[in-house]
Amino acid sequence: MERGEQKPDLRAPLIQVSEENGFELGGERNVEKGIQRSEIIEEVKKQLWLAGPLIFVSLLQYCLQMISVMFVGHLGELALSGASMATSFSSVTGFSLLMGMSSALDTLCGQSYGAKQYHMLGIHMQRAMFVLLLACIPLAFIWANTGPILLAVGQDPAISAEAGLYARFMIPCIFAYALLQCHVRFLQTQNIVFPMMLSSGITTLLHILVCWVLVFKSGLGNRGAALANSISYWINVILLALYVKFSPTCKKTWTGFSKEALHDVLNFIRLAIPSAVMVCLEMWSFEMIVLLSGLLPNPKLETSVLSISLNTAAVVWMIPFGLSSAVSTRVSNELGAGRPQTARLAARVVLFMAITVGILVGLTLILVRNFWGYAYSNEEEVVKYLAMMMPVLAVSNFLDGMQCVLSVTNLLVPPPRRLGTVRGCGWQKIGAYVNLGAYYLVGIPSAILFAFVFHFRGKAKKATDRVYDSMIPVSTASLS
Repeated sequence: MERGEQKPDLRAPLIQVSEENGFELGGERNVEKGIQRSEIIEEVKKQLWLAGPLIFVSLLQYCLQMISVMFVGHLGELALSGASMATSFSSVTGFSLLMGMSSALDTLCGQSYGAKQYHMLGIHMQRAMFVLLLACIPLAFIWANTGPILLAVGQDPAISAEAGLYARFMIPCIFAYALLQCHVRFLQTQNIVFPMMLSSGITTLLHILVCWVLVFKSGLGNRGAALANSISYWINVILLALYVKFSPTCKKTWTGFSKEALHDVLNFIRLAIPSAVMVCLEMWSFEMIVLLSGLLPNPKLETSVLSISLNTAAVVWMIPFGLSSAVSTRVSNELGAGRPQTARLAARVVLFMAITVGILVGLTLILVRNFWGYAYSNEEEVVKYLAMMMPVLAVSNFLDGMQCVLSVTNLLVPPPRRLGTVRGCGWQKIGAYVNLGAYYLVGIPSAILFAFVFHFRGKAKKATDRVYDSMIPVSTASLS
């Protein structure tokens, strides 16, 4: 930077939108031109090229826990309930917190990469790894006492004991998960997605084999599934760490370990805490639904079915999540290049794609509703109840998918409503306030009302939070 030149404000708005359906960029008027069919086709190709790998990375990483629950489900209803409860508890007390804290790298690494301060990406990642590993120590203690904690909050004694046993064998994976999230953010902010897709694919294939051996052949049962999670997460971390170490694409951004990472730790924590709050408020609401299901009549059935529903919803949600991540990249690239018309086209294209995908996925869920339950359990009662939940699941996830991609179009509206880049701009507190209102002032109370007062049971709980989330213009999910 030359002497006397002002340092650019990375949080400053790139564009301003006038009230006459046009853009103002750098003080000049840019009127939207007619859109050619070839431009639309080209935009679709670009978004699919970006979204495809991102969808697979998110889906494959999430599949690790889902596959473990599937294997445990064939051991019996109690084992399935315990594994489901432990998975929910670990998400609430560990995974969501670490994911939220690591999302501070979206701001730090993203802005450093945009400013061409490449060596700072490695410094930020090392600092994040240090802080997250320290946070894992008290979290591991909490996981070790999962059974007594669940029992203290009124959960079924048998389910609590099974969940406690499952959680204790998952303790090693919390440290691997912390490192994995740091590596994922580090690579994603550089648009390096194909190596992540490859490592996630290898890990998932190995996880199926490891689960089969540890659950059915070793005699460990549900403990084997939990241990398989730990092994697979560590495999994924090692693969990504080797790529970062030896790949020439990371030569500028990873220069080795440095003492500089121990400086300004408090500044990272100041950003990581609101980031964690923003993510946790959303994830906790859905996991709280699973815990509440344990208070319904026949808690084994309710917990099992609702957990399967949430797992299924999370899997199909990876598609709009990948689309939203792709269009975020496209919009930011086009705005930075001074092409706001193309940015608007990108937002319109992704909306059409999300509607199309939402309809197809919804129809698929409805068509397989009578068979999907067998993937998780051999219990006829579980399969039939899940078949009743699937139409509700299809509708709620269609709405959630629309919300996921629509929030990106907030880039194209005037401030202060431009919330589609909360993480990239370091505005995590805004996302926290939005999620607090959506889930805890409206969603959870409504779920309790419909489930316990009007006796809609699990169907009410699954629908309310998703519907109210879709009514809010921004959610944490769409800001990832």
